[in-house]
Amino acid sequence: MNTAHVTFTVFTKPWRMPLPRLGAFIKTLGFDGVELPVRPGYQVTPERVTTGLQEAVHILADCGLALASISGPTDETTIAACGELGIPVLRVCLDIPAQVPYLEHEARLQREFDALVPLLQRYGVTLGIQNHYGRFVANAMGIRHLIEKYDPRHIGAVLDFAHCALNGEIPELALDIVWSHLRMVNFKNAYWQRTNGPEAQAAAYKVYWTSGRQGLASWARVAQELKQRGYSGPICLTAEYSDEAAVDRLISEDITYARSLFE
Repeated sequence: MNTAHVTFTVFTKPWRMPLPRLGAFIKTLGFDGVELPVRPGYQVTPERVTTGLQEAVHILADCGLALASISGPTDETTIAACGELGIPVLRVCLDIPAQVPYLEHEARLQREFDALVPLLQRYGVTLGIQNHYGRFVANAMGIRHLIEKYDPRHIGAVLDFAHCALNGEIPELALDIVWSHLRMVNFKNAYWQRTNGPEAQAAAYKVYWTSGRQGLASWARVAQELKQRGYSGPICLTAEYSDEAAVDRLISEDITYARSLFE
């Protein structure tokens, strides 16, 4: 397997520049496409998602980039816009509200999915469920238990290996768990950083987002497993770094490193 079988995209959340500048900048970094946030304050906002995504697709295409996925709301207008423009994946992270039992909320989410499936089928869009550490659907088994009854064309998995690692998941097993529904892979990296000293009564930690080579997740192990399984699809670098001043440098280093793992 080589990079002809995968595409490398980037989540453009760190950059709020106009779309023509954004597209030119992302192309110079060496990416094949982007994932756009559809959120207030960004290039495409929820209230103008139809025209905004149309403009984005054309502008990015002029830069040689595909709009491979979005992160945004799950209303019919957004799903329809994605389907009409050939944007295959609408990615979401799902939190577990405070004071709500996990399985109770999971059942609620499945009822919401049941209502969304006809729309996703009509417009040919996959709702991609991403794991996220903390009070979220946090790991591969959480994703699997939530979505295994659905057709992966409608509800699929977006496996984020930094969040897997923060939860102590072995990448080979995480991939095995969601393989039947896997639609996209996220590459970023992080580690737990202690925030107090040994004199404290109890240790405290926070997550530090770092470059691809430096965190708990082994991108090399993930790449090896993906190659062995014949993965063909997007690998999205989510450009999340605690050192915000170094984002441009770190994402440039990370795309070079990620590509090298598939050569």
